[in-house]
Amino acid sequence: MKAFKRIFAAATLLVTTGLASEVNAQVPLEDFFKNPEKVGYQISPDGKYFSYMAPYENRLNLFVQEIGSDKTTRITSETARNLAGSMWANGHRILYIKDTAGDENYQLYGVNVDGTEPKAYTAFPNVRTQIIDPLENIDSLVIIGLNKRNPQVFDPYRLNLNTGELTQLAENPGNIQGWMTDHDGKLRVALAIVDGVNTQILYRETEEQPFRPVLTTNFKETVNFATFTPDNKMVYALTNIGRDKTALVLMDPATCEEKEVLYTNDKYDISGLGYSELKKKLTSVSCTGHKGIIRHYFDKDEEAIRTKLEQKLKGYDIGTTSQDKSENIRMIYAGSDRTYGTYYTYNVKEDKLTKVADAAPWIKEEEMVAMTPITYTSRDGLTIEGYLTLPKGYTMETAKKLPVVVNPHGGPWARDTWGYNPEVQFLATRGYAVLQMNFRGSTGYGRKFTELGYKQWGQTMQNDITDGVEWLIKQGIADPKRIAIYGASYGGYATLAGVTFTPDLYACAIDYVGVANLFTFMQTIPPYWKPLLDMMYEMVGDPVKDKEMMEKYSPVFHVDQIKAPLFVAQGANDPRVNKAESDQMVEALKKRGIEVEYMVKDNEGHGFHNEENKFDFYRAMDKFLSIHLKK
Repeated sequence: MKAFKRIFAAATLLVTTGLASEVNAQVPLEDFFKNPEKVGYQISPDGKYFSYMAPYENRLNLFVQEIGSDKTTRITSETARNLAGSMWANGHRILYIKDTAGDENYQLYGVNVDGTEPKAYTAFPNVRTQIIDPLENIDSLVIIGLNKRNPQVFDPYRLNLNTGELTQLAENPGNIQGWMTDHDGKLRVALAIVDGVNTQILYRETEEQPFRPVLTTNFKETVNFATFTPDNKMVYALTNIGRDKTALVLMDPATCEEKEVLYTNDKYDISGLGYSELKKKLTSVSCTGHKGIIRHYFDKDEEAIRTKLEQKLKGYDIGTTSQDKSENIRMIYAGSDRTYGTYYTYNVKEDKLTKVADAAPWIKEEEMVAMTPITYTSRDGLTIEGYLTLPKGYTMETAKKLPVVVNPHGGPWARDTWGYNPEVQFLATRGYAVLQMNFRGSTGYGRKFTELGYKQWGQTMQNDITDGVEWLIKQGIADPKRIAIYGASYGGYATLAGVTFTPDLYACAIDYVGVANLFTFMQTIPPYWKPLLDMMYEMVGDPVKDKEMMEKYSPVFHVDQIKAPLFVAQGANDPRVNKAESDQMVEALKKRGIEVEYMVKDNEGHGFHNEENKFDFYRAMDKFLSIHLKK
């Protein structure tokens, strides 16, 4: 489905309270954070091959294997950094993207299935590549977006994969944030920002016509065209206009008039659609629930296929990662909260499921622990969904006075989900309970829940985290003297806010690429975020109008309140949370004599991806927590 297709993640502590699990301590740290053995499987359009990523020189590279054969061919040889993603362009050629040292300026490359004719399509310095339309039905073409002309905006280009020729299809006037094609690959829709905080849909019937605005709304209102109907006249759209949760509707793109409501969920926003290019019809819609995916089907055959797979793979969350053009050969991924996952090929006509590979065979499901969905009530009456993972041998009834790591998610306009999380499992094997929560501002719970987090960094959003910790203490599960907080990105901000504004709650903290100063954060965003700056002012705070509030809730200005030891980790090339965020926090803490450990990796960006850097970070985390959370 075009609108959803995008190229696209040691000291061992022996617990002295309760059960000191010898089995837990035997799982090496490296097992959780080394590169998977094989991952990212995709079927070729002709159904003859599958591709996957696997380590070569400690970096994830592309491999190709003929279905039914054991022979594999490595077709890339990257040694500096993992590839960031890949996709089949046609039956004989694969596209992949990579950046430089974490700068997120992704460049597009291509190579044949036998490793021949490698080509750099968009190897332009400081330019980021987007995939607009893979053009599955046109072997030699793909539509991409490049911010080559202006680093703040992306122009659409048609790329000839045989010659490398780029043909610009339109010039971004400066306010277009996204482009959309129909099923014939024609550029028909543009998504714009107007007046800073309003979004606008522009539409045209043909590529010969100019774009014209058809709907302007405040950015808080959602109208996303997911894909065109088979005749390219109507669209399937996701919208929350006039409602709290997003609904799937049939819409006239020329007027944005809703023709029919096809599906809505009372509790969750819609998170995905299924569309059959072969049948030319919508097949399913899905929402991310508290535990797993909630699905609704429009196609009985698709539902029957799903039922058969669920019978064969009972107890696992199942997804189709790719399929051939006949939609008969499918690549299936099956995972859970206790396993990295397994890949299978599935022959629909023969109802035959064949195991291909475990993503990380060294992770033993029986050695991992369950992620338990939990809920608690915030101080102002909101129901907060979250997850509690307990060390092996404990239950909600038997867990008492455990050391806890509180782990707020990044974003903040994102959410935690049920499933395998290597960080969580690692911490659990070291004897810690791990608490995650979808505080207000998290996505997937409707418009109101998200908007409740606007301009609430360090305030009610932080209260939701604090209320979860207090709930865990009241349950008797958490030892109030042995609670740490750890998070990345916005979770890093929440970590700093936690030890700053509730200094007696946490024994220690780990800030990973987190925001320390709301003012400098706004000043150092990537250039392609600049057109969104007015929206960010509405969501986070306006440095002029909200100066007092932003100063009050920027941890760097209140380091005098911090008591807990801090460990900070940062990538030097981070384009989202500049290294200066961590630098100024560490400097301010050192001036006050607060214990702070600082790790910087010069070849990383927003989070560490190179295997050796991940090992360094988690070894340091392991040691830091063992010192500060021991009995």
